[in-house]
Amino acid sequence: MIVRSGLIQKQAGWSDEDFRRHWRGHHGALAAQLPGLRRYEQNPVVDSQQRGFSYPRGPERLDGFSMLWFDSEAAMREALRTDAGQALIADEQRFIGDLRIVTIDQMEVISPDAGRPLLKRMSLLRRREDVSAEEFQREWRQEHAHLVKRVAGVRGYRQNLIVGREAPKGHPVSREAWPIDGIVELWFDDTDSLDQAFASPKGQTLMSHAREFIAEITTFLVERHVVVG
Repeated sequence: MIVRSGLIQKQAGWSDEDFRRHWRGHHGALAAQLPGLRRYEQNPVVDSQQRGFSYPRGPERLDGFSMLWFDSEAAMREALRTDAGQALIADEQRFIGDLRIVTIDQMEVISPDAGRPLLKRMSLLRRREDVSAEEFQREWRQEHAHLVKRVAGVRGYRQNLIVGREAPKGHPVSREAWPIDGIVELWFDDTDSLDQAFASPKGQTLMSHAREFIAEITTFLVERHVVVG
Protein backbone atom coordinates (compact mmCIF):
# COMPACT_ATOMS: atom_id res chain seq x y z
CA MET A 1 0.00 0.00 0.00
CA ILE A 2 1.22 3.50 -0.85
CA VAL A 3 -0.01 6.73 0.74
CA ARG A 4 0.21 10.11 -0.97
CA SER A 5 -0.41 13.27 1.04
CA GLY A 6 -1.04 16.71 -0.44
CA LEU A 7 -0.02 19.82 1.50
CA ILE A 8 -2.49 22.42 0.33
CA GLN A 9 -2.79 26.20 0.26
CA LYS A 10 -6.07 27.50 -1.14
CA GLN A 11 -6.34 29.72 -4.17
CA ALA A 12 -6.11 33.46 -3.43
CA GLY A 13 -9.55 35.00 -3.18
CA TRP A 14 -11.24 31.88 -1.82
CA SER A 15 -12.68 32.13 1.69
CA ASP A 16 -12.05 29.33 4.15
CA GLU A 17 -15.71 28.37 3.98
CA ASP A 18 -15.83 28.26 0.16
CA PHE A 19 -12.53 26.34 -0.01
CA ARG A 20 -13.70 23.69 2.44
CA ARG A 21 -17.12 23.36 0.82
CA HIS A 22 -15.68 22.89 -2.67
CA TRP A 23 -12.94 20.53 -1.51
CA ARG A 24 -15.28 18.28 0.45
CA GLY A 25 -18.18 18.35 -2.00
CA HIS A 26 -17.21 18.76 -5.65
CA HIS A 27 -13.56 17.72 -5.40
CA GLY A 28 -14.29 14.85 -3.06
CA ALA A 29 -16.84 13.46 -5.52
CA LEU A 30 -14.27 13.64 -8.34
CA ALA A 31 -11.60 11.88 -6.28
CA ALA A 32 -14.03 9.11 -5.34
CA GLN A 33 -14.19 8.16 -9.04
CA LEU A 34 -10.46 7.38 -9.27
CA PRO A 35 -9.97 3.70 -10.18
CA GLY A 36 -7.97 1.81 -7.57
CA LEU A 37 -8.38 4.41 -4.83
CA ARG A 38 -8.57 2.44 -1.57
CA ARG A 39 -9.04 5.32 0.87
CA TYR A 40 -9.24 9.11 0.77
CA GLU A 41 -9.20 11.51 3.71
CA GLN A 42 -9.41 15.30 3.75
CA ASN A 43 -8.00 17.24 6.71
CA PRO A 44 -8.83 20.97 6.47
CA VAL A 45 -6.81 23.09 8.91
CA VAL A 46 -8.88 24.85 11.57
CA ASP A 47 -6.12 26.06 13.93
CA SER A 48 -2.39 26.68 13.41
CA GLN A 49 -1.36 27.42 16.98
CA GLN A 50 1.52 25.51 18.54
CA ARG A 51 -0.57 23.87 21.27
CA GLY A 52 0.65 21.67 24.10
CA PHE A 53 4.35 22.54 24.04
CA SER A 54 6.90 25.19 23.12
CA TYR A 55 9.02 24.06 20.18
CA PRO A 56 10.70 25.66 17.13
CA ARG A 57 8.16 25.88 14.31
CA GLY A 58 8.79 25.74 10.56
CA PRO A 59 7.58 28.22 7.91
CA GLU A 60 4.66 26.15 6.54
CA ARG A 61 1.28 27.90 6.15
CA LEU A 62 -1.34 25.33 5.17
CA ASP A 63 -5.09 25.14 4.62
CA GLY A 64 -5.33 21.36 4.47
CA PHE A 65 -3.81 17.91 4.11
CA SER A 66 -5.15 15.31 1.69
CA MET A 67 -4.31 11.61 2.07
CA LEU A 68 -4.90 8.99 -0.64
CA TRP A 69 -4.20 5.25 -0.41
CA PHE A 70 -3.43 3.06 -3.45
CA ASP A 71 -2.11 -0.49 -3.77
CA SER A 72 1.08 0.81 -5.38
CA GLU A 73 2.67 3.87 -6.96
CA ALA A 74 2.00 2.36 -10.39
CA ALA A 75 -1.71 2.06 -9.55
CA MET A 76 -1.77 5.65 -8.38
CA ARG A 77 -0.11 6.99 -11.53
CA GLU A 78 -2.39 4.90 -13.75
CA ALA A 79 -5.44 6.33 -11.95
CA LEU A 80 -4.25 9.89 -12.60
CA ARG A 81 -3.91 9.17 -16.33
CA THR A 82 -7.60 8.24 -16.63
CA ASP A 83 -10.37 10.70 -17.48
CA ALA A 84 -11.30 10.78 -13.79
CA GLY A 85 -7.73 11.60 -12.86
CA GLN A 86 -7.46 14.38 -15.42
CA ALA A 87 -10.75 15.89 -14.20
CA LEU A 88 -9.38 15.83 -10.66
CA ILE A 89 -6.17 17.60 -11.69
CA ALA A 90 -8.11 20.24 -13.63
CA ASP A 91 -10.24 20.94 -10.56
CA GLU A 92 -7.15 21.28 -8.36
CA GLN A 93 -6.07 24.21 -10.48
CA ARG A 94 -9.40 25.88 -9.87
CA PHE A 95 -9.33 26.18 -6.08
CA ILE A 96 -5.78 25.24 -4.94
CA GLY A 97 -3.05 27.87 -5.08
CA ASP A 98 -0.13 25.71 -3.98
CA LEU A 99 -0.05 21.90 -3.90
CA ARG A 100 2.99 19.94 -2.82
CA ILE A 101 2.99 16.15 -2.52
CA VAL A 102 4.77 13.74 -0.20
CA THR A 103 4.86 9.97 -0.58
CA ILE A 104 4.84 8.35 2.82
CA ASP A 105 5.58 5.06 4.53
CA GLN A 106 2.82 4.91 7.14
CA MET A 107 2.91 3.18 10.51
CA GLU A 108 -0.16 3.15 12.76
CA VAL A 109 1.03 2.98 16.36
CA ILE A 110 -2.32 3.55 18.11
CA SER A 111 -5.50 3.05 16.08
CA PRO A 112 -8.01 5.88 16.66
CA ASP A 113 -11.53 4.87 17.69
CA ALA A 114 -13.65 5.61 14.63
CA GLY A 115 -16.81 5.36 16.71
CA ARG A 116 -16.22 8.48 18.83
CA PRO A 117 -15.62 12.16 17.99
CA LEU A 118 -11.98 13.05 18.49
CA LEU A 119 -9.75 16.08 18.09
CA LYS A 120 -7.04 15.52 15.47
CA ARG A 121 -3.67 17.24 15.25
CA MET A 122 -1.23 16.92 12.36
CA SER A 123 2.40 18.01 12.62
CA LEU A 124 5.26 18.41 10.18
CA LEU A 125 8.67 17.24 11.40
CA ARG A 126 12.14 18.31 10.32
CA ARG A 127 15.03 16.33 11.74
CA ARG A 128 18.11 17.94 13.23
CA GLU A 129 20.87 18.47 10.69
CA ASP A 130 23.31 16.49 12.83
CA VAL A 131 20.96 13.48 12.73
CA SER A 132 21.03 11.20 9.69
CA ALA A 133 17.90 9.99 7.93
CA GLU A 134 18.57 6.50 9.30
CA GLU A 135 18.99 7.76 12.86
CA PHE A 136 15.81 9.83 12.58
CA GLN A 137 13.81 6.83 11.40
CA ARG A 138 15.20 4.60 14.14
CA GLU A 139 14.58 7.06 16.97
CA TRP A 140 11.11 8.01 15.74
CA ARG A 141 9.80 4.56 14.90
CA GLN A 142 11.20 2.75 17.91
CA GLU A 143 11.88 4.78 21.05
CA HIS A 144 9.56 7.71 20.29
CA ALA A 145 6.65 5.44 19.36
CA HIS A 146 7.14 3.56 22.63
CA LEU A 147 7.12 6.82 24.62
CA VAL A 148 3.93 8.08 22.93
CA LYS A 149 2.11 4.88 23.89
CA ARG A 150 2.88 5.64 27.55
CA VAL A 151 1.23 9.11 27.49
CA ALA A 152 -2.29 9.10 28.95
CA GLY A 153 -4.94 10.77 26.80
CA VAL A 154 -3.50 9.88 23.38
CA ARG A 155 -6.42 8.26 21.49
CA GLY A 156 -4.63 7.62 18.19
CA TYR A 157 -1.16 7.97 16.70
CA ARG A 158 0.21 7.54 13.17
CA GLN A 159 3.75 8.11 11.94
CA ASN A 160 4.14 9.05 8.27
CA LEU A 161 7.77 8.77 7.18
CA ILE A 162 8.40 10.82 4.04
CA VAL A 163 10.10 8.85 1.27
CA GLY A 164 9.38 11.17 -1.70
CA ARG A 165 8.70 14.87 -2.27
CA GLU A 166 7.14 16.84 -5.14
CA ALA A 167 7.18 20.64 -4.99
CA PRO A 168 5.02 21.53 -6.80
CA LYS A 169 3.03 18.38 -7.58
CA GLY A 170 4.65 16.41 -10.40
CA HIS A 171 8.14 17.86 -9.83
CA PRO A 172 10.29 15.59 -7.60
CA VAL A 173 12.72 17.42 -5.33
CA SER A 174 15.40 16.40 -2.85
CA ARG A 175 15.21 16.60 0.90
CA GLU A 176 17.67 19.50 0.71
CA ALA A 177 15.23 21.45 -1.46
CA TRP A 178 12.29 20.72 0.86
CA PRO A 179 13.53 19.71 4.34
CA ILE A 180 10.56 17.83 5.74
CA ASP A 181 10.97 14.33 7.14
CA GLY A 182 7.69 13.20 8.68
CA ILE A 183 4.03 13.92 9.32
CA VAL A 184 2.45 13.04 12.67
CA GLU A 185 -1.24 12.33 13.20
CA LEU A 186 -2.39 12.46 16.83
CA TRP A 187 -5.90 12.15 18.25
CA PHE A 188 -7.20 13.42 21.61
CA ASP A 189 -10.60 13.88 23.23
CA ASP A 190 -10.30 17.69 23.15
CA THR A 191 -7.82 20.55 23.54
CA ASP A 192 -7.76 20.20 27.34
CA SER A 193 -6.70 16.55 27.12
CA LEU A 194 -4.06 17.52 24.53
CA ASP A 195 -2.59 20.12 26.89
CA GLN A 196 -2.75 17.74 29.85
CA ALA A 197 -1.04 14.95 27.90
CA PHE A 198 2.01 17.05 27.04
CA ALA A 199 2.13 18.68 30.49
CA SER A 200 2.24 15.29 32.23
CA PRO A 201 5.58 13.77 33.36
CA LYS A 202 5.43 11.20 30.57
CA GLY A 203 4.57 13.93 28.08
CA GLN A 204 7.62 15.90 29.25
CA THR A 205 9.79 12.80 28.82
CA LEU A 206 8.40 12.40 25.30
CA MET A 207 9.32 15.97 24.35
CA SER A 208 12.78 15.68 25.92
CA HIS A 209 13.39 12.74 23.61
CA ALA A 210 12.04 14.69 20.63
CA ARG A 211 14.72 17.34 21.13
CA GLU A 212 17.41 14.69 20.63
CA PHE A 213 16.51 14.22 16.94
CA ILE A 214 13.81 16.72 15.81
CA ALA A 215 14.66 20.35 14.92
CA GLU A 216 11.15 21.65 14.15
CA ILE A 217 7.58 20.57 14.88
CA THR A 218 4.91 22.55 13.03
CA THR A 219 1.43 21.71 14.32
CA PHE A 220 -2.10 22.14 12.97
CA LEU A 221 -5.52 21.16 14.30
CA VAL A 222 -7.63 19.66 11.52
CA GLU A 223 -11.13 18.33 10.85
CA ARG A 224 -10.90 14.82 9.48
CA HIS A 225 -13.31 13.81 6.70
CA VAL A 226 -13.19 10.27 5.31
CA VAL A 227 -14.39 10.55 1.70
CA VAL A 228 -13.55 7.00 0.57
CA GLY A 229 -12.83 4.05 2.87
